[in-house]
Order: sequence, then structure tokens, then C-alpha cells
Amino acid sequence: MNSTIDSQSLGRVVPPSPDRDEDGRATCVRMFDFQSAPMRAFHLSWFAFFLCFVAWFGIAPLMAVAREDLHLTKAQIGNTIIASVAITILARLLAGWMCDRYGPRRTYSVLLILGAFPVMFIGTSHSYQSFLLFRLAIGMIGASFVITQHHTSIMFASRVVGTANAITAGWGNLGGGVTQWFMPILFGAFLGFGADRFLSWRLAMVVPGALMLLTGFLYYRFTEDTADGRTFSPRIGGKAFWEAAADYRIWVLFLLYGACFGVEITVDNVAALYFKDSFHLTLKIAGLLASLIGMMNIFARALGGIFGDWVGNRSGLQGRSLLLGLVVLLEGLALTVFSRLTNLVPATAAFLVFGLFVCMACGVTYAVVPLVRPRSIGSASGIVGAGGNVGALLAGFLFKSESLSSANAFFYLGIAVAVSAFFVLLLRFQEAEAPSLRLADAGALAAQSAD
Repeated sequence: MNSTIDSQSLGRVVPPSPDRDEDGRATCVRMFDFQSAPMRAFHLSWFAFFLCFVAWFGIAPLMAVAREDLHLTKAQIGNTIIASVAITILARLLAGWMCDRYGPRRTYSVLLILGAFPVMFIGTSHSYQSFLLFRLAIGMIGASFVITQHHTSIMFASRVVGTANAITAGWGNLGGGVTQWFMPILFGAFLGFGADRFLSWRLAMVVPGALMLLTGFLYYRFTEDTADGRTFSPRIGGKAFWEAAADYRIWVLFLLYGACFGVEITVDNVAALYFKDSFHLTLKIAGLLASLIGMMNIFARALGGIFGDWVGNRSGLQGRSLLLGLVVLLEGLALTVFSRLTNLVPATAAFLVFGLFVCMACGVTYAVVPLVRPRSIGSASGIVGAGGNVGALLAGFLFKSESLSSANAFFYLGIAVAVSAFFVLLLRFQEAEAPSLRLADAGALAAQSAD
């Protein structure tokens, strides 16, 4: 394939260059490139995911105030945490199918615009029931992760796709850390303008929602669905989802992603309250400590992707998967240690070690996913991404229990994570490395499966 391809039948083609493959996908990540289609998708996708993460978990560091305002019990708070991740399971499955069917550009724009409204309107809640419903609706923006991973997966060549996916997801997940200190600061700003405590948390939630709304329009305007500017066509029609769902390896990765990303977002939801109640800290200090894991995504998830690509380029997919199992095991062990510590300084150190491995595990996972089923990247990403929320849903029940302390909930969760790491031994691959899907092949497959 070269630049002589018929432009009327396949659209405009990017001329060959050292940093592009034959299908226009980037072969390296150029951070200061804002002109090429791959790097525009790279930057806008991580920023959109960042905003979604801030909005998704924006209420978590303000939960102590919302708890007082709405008179919420521990069980009710647990229900809202579960609700915030439960709907995302279905949303991620749907988003993966929509990416394969309609392309990431339109899918992301719609999600950002529609998802902005429950974020802005959660401040109108005056009862547990309405608060629960808004948290349930907000959970759909967690599907932003799948679209981010899909868009970067089709924009970057296989040798760097793990790195690109890990950086965009990591910088997006950074929003989970930033929100832990940004939202209390925003809350304090509204207090400074004269609003009372209960009005301030409500007004604070309007800000991330409004930014999401604006970003939805920008995403549609400044991104493209394909690396070389061709018109988007479905990857393999309606069969994409079922091809991915029939592969047992996708479900093993589903489980492992639940053990890393599912645990990460559970910790994002409960860490501020845990530090506040267990170590008797102020809301701001507790939020700052809780933000540490999310903040580590600025480098740790990318580190997982970089190591994943490095190992994969030498040992293929089998090597990538074994690396994933090792990192998940270390994540689980670190969490069990954290749960047993009662002094703030060593507990914070263990929290950081756990954060490093949980973020790396997420990065390694998506250094594997795009290469297992390259012909149905969106659906595969959606299924595995949904696994993260299933993991968070199950973990949420531990923290909902009135009879189980939060420390013991962390301990049992760490044990479960460590055990899940051994499921990686079930993964088998026929080739050292999976080939990338050629755009020409995708078009042919789409035509074959249009029925």
C-alpha cells in the first residue's frame, strides 16, 4: 500500500514518512506534534478522558460534606459507589461496539455531551434516592476509557501501541488524582465567594460538567477516525463484538483488568474517607493523600505500557501477559500490607507502592488487548474495559458492609487481587506477536460481513 492508491475509492492518503507506517499509523509518540491525525487524537482523547475522570469521581472527595447534607448512611454511600461503576459495565460494552460501528470521533463526542448533564445536575439532589440516580447516570461517562483506547489503538502501529494506550489512559486516569485535591479547592473557592457548605459542593460539580460539554464539541471538530484521513467504515460490521466475545483470552483479560483498574477506581472512591476516618485528618489532607494514586498515572501507567512494548518486542504476547501477571501479583501484595498499617507514614508509603503497581498493571493490560483481536479492537477494548467496572462493583460490596471495617476490606481485596494474577497462566498465543489490522483488510472484512 502506498500513496498511489485510488483517492476516490479510499479517500486521501497521507504520503509516506519515517514516522508513519503504510496505513498512516504513527510509529512513534511525538508529544509536541499537534498537527497529525494520530497525535491530535492522542492529545484530545487523553484530555477528554481526564475530564471524564474528574467528573466521574468529582463527588468522592466531597462525600463527607454530601454525607452530612443528605444524611447518608455507610450502606447508602456504598450503594452510590456501586451505582457509579455498575452502569459503566454496560456503557463500556456499548461504547466498544459503537466505536467499531460508528467510529471513535462521533462516539466520544456524543458521550461527552450527554454525560455532562448528570454531572452538572447532581447538585440538585436533595434525597438519597435522587443522589443515587445521578451517580448511576454519571457512571456512563466511564465508557470514555474504551473510546480513548480504541482511538489510540487504531492511530498507532503495534510496536508502540502499548505505550500510546498507556500514556493516554494514564494521563486520563490522572484526573482521578487531580479531582481529589481540585474539587476541595473548588469547594473552598465557592465558600470564599459566600456560598454555604452545602451549596458549595453542589456548585463545584457544575464546573467539570460544563468543561465536558465544551470538549464534546471540540472533539468532533478537531479529530478524525482514521490515521490517514480516509472515511471511516465499520471494522467488520456487526460481527466484531461476537468475534471478541468468543475468545476466552478476552475474558481472562476482563478478569485481570477488574483486578487492577477495578481496584484503582474503588480506591479512588473510598481512599479520602479512609484516610480521614482512620488517621483523623482534615478533608483537604485526606483528599491530598487519596490523590496520590491518581497522580501517579502521569508516569506509572505509561511505564507499564512502555515495559509491555519492550517485553513484547522481545518475547511476544506471551511475554506481555506474564509481565501483566507479575505486576498484578505485586499490586495485591502491596494492598494487603497497606491494610495492616496503622501509622500514617508507613501506610502512605505502602499506598504509594500499591499505586505504582496498580497503575502499571492497567498499562500492561492495554499493551496486550489491541494485539489479541486486532480486527475487533473496539469490542475487545469494551469487554476488557467493562471488566474493570465489574471488579469495582464487586469490590464495592466489601466497603458497603457495616460489619466489615475498611481496613479488612482492603486486606481481603488485596488477597483476591494476588490470587487473580495466576489466571494469566491460562493465556496462550499462537504467534510471538499479533499483526496489526491493515486498513485495506478492514474494508474487505466490512464488505464481507455487511450482511
